[in-house]
Amino acid sequence: MSIHYSTSPLALFSFYLLIPFVLINGYQAETTNADSKVISIGAIIDINSRIGKEQQVAMDIAAQSYNNTSNTYKLALYFQDLPNDPFKATALAENMIKKQKVQVIVGMHKWTEATQVAELASQAQIPIISFAAPSITPQMMGIRWPYLVTLANNGTAYVKCIADIVRAYGWQRVVAVYEDDGYGGDYGILALLSEALQVDGSIIEYRLALPSTSYMSDPRKFIHEELLKLIENTQSRVFIVMQSSLDMVIHLFREASQLGLVDRESAWIIPESVTNSLEYVTKVDISYMEGALGIQTYYSGNSSEYQYFEAQFRRIFRDKYPEEDNRNPGFYALQAYDSIKVTAHAVDRMGNRDNSGRNNLLSEILSIKYLGLSGEIQFEGMQLLQNHTLRIVNVDGKSYRELDFWTLEQGFTTSLSIEQGGNNASRNSESLSGVVIWPGKLVRRVPKGWNMPTKQNPMKIAVPGRTSFSKFVKVEYGEHGYPANYSGFCIEIFENALNLLGYKLPFEYSPINGTYADLVQLVYNKTFEAVVGDITLLAERLQYVDFTVPYAESGLSMVITQKYENSAFMFLKPFSWQMWVVTAAILTYTMFVVWYLEREQNPEFHGNWKSQMGTALWFTFSSLFFAHREKIYSNLTRFVMGAWLFLVLILNSSYTASLSSMLTVQQLKPNVTDINWLKKNNAKIGCDGDSFVMTYLANVEGFKPENIISINSEYMYPSAFKNNSIAAAFLELPYEKVYVNKYCKGYSGSVPTTRFGGLGFMFQKGSPVAKDVSKAILQLLEQGEIKKLEDKWLNPSGECSNSVISTNAETLKLGNLWVLYVFSGGITTLCFILPTIHSLKYSQTPQNHAQGNDTANDENPWKRAIRLVKKICSRKHGEVKARGDVTDCSSRSDYISTTGPPEHQQTTAAQLVEVIINSSPSPLQITRS
Repeated sequence: MSIHYSTSPLALFSFYLLIPFVLINGYQAETTNADSKVISIGAIIDINSRIGKEQQVAMDIAAQSYNNTSNTYKLALYFQDLPNDPFKATALAENMIKKQKVQVIVGMHKWTEATQVAELASQAQIPIISFAAPSITPQMMGIRWPYLVTLANNGTAYVKCIADIVRAYGWQRVVAVYEDDGYGGDYGILALLSEALQVDGSIIEYRLALPSTSYMSDPRKFIHEELLKLIENTQSRVFIVMQSSLDMVIHLFREASQLGLVDRESAWIIPESVTNSLEYVTKVDISYMEGALGIQTYYSGNSSEYQYFEAQFRRIFRDKYPEEDNRNPGFYALQAYDSIKVTAHAVDRMGNRDNSGRNNLLSEILSIKYLGLSGEIQFEGMQLLQNHTLRIVNVDGKSYRELDFWTLEQGFTTSLSIEQGGNNASRNSESLSGVVIWPGKLVRRVPKGWNMPTKQNPMKIAVPGRTSFSKFVKVEYGEHGYPANYSGFCIEIFENALNLLGYKLPFEYSPINGTYADLVQLVYNKTFEAVVGDITLLAERLQYVDFTVPYAESGLSMVITQKYENSAFMFLKPFSWQMWVVTAAILTYTMFVVWYLEREQNPEFHGNWKSQMGTALWFTFSSLFFAHREKIYSNLTRFVMGAWLFLVLILNSSYTASLSSMLTVQQLKPNVTDINWLKKNNAKIGCDGDSFVMTYLANVEGFKPENIISINSEYMYPSAFKNNSIAAAFLELPYEKVYVNKYCKGYSGSVPTTRFGGLGFMFQKGSPVAKDVSKAILQLLEQGEIKKLEDKWLNPSGECSNSVISTNAETLKLGNLWVLYVFSGGITTLCFILPTIHSLKYSQTPQNHAQGNDTANDENPWKRAIRLVKKICSRKHGEVKARGDVTDCSSRSDYISTTGPPEHQQTTAAQLVEVIINSSPSPLQITRS
């Protein structure tokens, strides 16, 4: 039997080519068989992607580096290509466990893939090092997957960094875009983002979920249609792209650019997974992302280990993948390199302790503390301790620029401090220090993040078509029934505010004949972008729309009719009844003290009791008019009268001024006293039926609905009052001012007891225009422009200039002049006490002193006072008798002849004077007594 060998050139070439391959494999088999301490590591990655290629090269470098230096253990790597199906990952892991007998499995960029593999690995007791981490750590994670170790940061730091960016630029509404894996893996990070944004009042207004590109036959068409739906349903232009693949983000930016969503008023934030891959995105694709902000995990490239790794990586990657232009390693290559290094360190430590077994390998992995290329590696609770250092980049042209660092402790910073404490007092979350080039090459200002109006698409503004008071908003129609002109107080304020915005805001008005609640609903459902008119800020409305700061105050005022008041006792109204009583009391008191001080020295205060009291009363009363003529003998009386006349002067002046005011200005008396009177008497009231006031009166103030009359025009109120259809009208404060100013005869408005938020302009929730208009309104208020507009529209000087104004002159109360009463009464009392004490001290007669001073000094003061009164009375009786004698003498002198000689008449007169002098006690005698 003969054997024939083929001697063709092709066969010979194949034979010589197989010789070195057999020799190399024989050497590896010999080495493996000679050394049984081989650690098999399975790697499940997407080998065909750029990230997968980098990871495979990086793992090979790490394994080769370990194998070259270790004599105890060797690492053998087994790679499996992972498609976009988490269940395929389980099958690949099972295959490696059974066939390659792997002892560790690394890889898996999706959390759903990692959990599926972990379920299988837990049964085989094989450690799993995952390149993905959950956004929110599941409860009892260590119990459910006891062999699952995560070598990635969760979404906490990433989400907080996004929230700080949104806060720094004042965006209120954002659109969240994410790639839906079909297994709910993105809901956790969306929940974290929503919670972080709500801290500063921002919300996710729209969620754009895009399926994986592998599930779509035409990804660009699908994304185009979804973006059109987004444009119809939201005005927000702040796009936050969450966990998405690079292919999906590239398709997204292409279609968004064509639809004008990457313009000067938009802002884009791309995810960490894409930012870490920007280095190997083509220049054409990255140009669509111009102006976007990216967040990437920070790692240091200054260490010697990194530089050695980078040199090796560039050389091997160039040889293995010559078609790739960019040969620099990315973050995911560093992560894959560290996963092999962590395993190698754990194997060495396990060998040093002479321990073997999969449980020991897992425990050694978890106890590693190692400074890797991707950052510090240390595990706690099966998870990597969080690296809170991120880098913010800005896509510029066909590349990107690095801006600021971000840390949880410091916020935005240009440099990293060696020691990062937990002091949040110095945390910067206000703005990025670097210059950001936004989409459309916008540099000088921050994009609004909103669908701003253009000339082709102006802002749609609703205006109340019918208002109760036309001075606020008035719509004039042309010949064909179309609105021709818009005017009024509110319109002019809004247009003046637009001039202060700093940018043009194209708009168009549209009159709406509906209630104010209808206007709120039209803005809420995005039919209109704003409402300009007399809209009151209410807490209920703030749930659906945004308001500017108020440009006018608001409160509920009651307008009532008044009638002229004619009273016969008008002269009593300048003073309150308390003042009249106190004035009469102080007058009587002053009269008594004046009589007491003048009764002995002043002849005009002599006589019987009636005569004395009459003289004292007339003297004091006439002093009210400064008409008193009696002479004053006592200095104490002069003090009393000085204080009294000063009080009288002030009282006369005040009384005259108040009474003159009351008589000059006709007084009006309100027909209705207060709200309680209206409810008690079941009276009818009127209000604007289109506003919230009708509901407020029924629900809050407690009026019966049948007693509330809807009045839709300012011209209907006078007739309603005139025919007694209503007893009062309830208007908001600005309307009340206009009505009373125009119909001022016989009307008055009460001071508002209930305040509301004021009048403002209404915008869609999250609209940045509301903030800009609010700032402009504050400038108008500070410049006094709104006050001028109020005078122009609401308080014109020509109205009511010749009309009777309802005025209620205030009645003077005791509290206004109580100091003068106390002053006068105090001086009077002091002047009364001083002579009384003096009289009590010297009330004893000389005989009493002769009998002994001891008895006089021990006498009770009250007895002295009684004895003094008796003495005064007895002396007055003697004075009356003496006056009677004088009278008799006078009567006898009537018989003196007047026809006698002059000498005789002089003698008679001299005798008469002598009799009078001898009959009257001298002042000195009275004082001594």
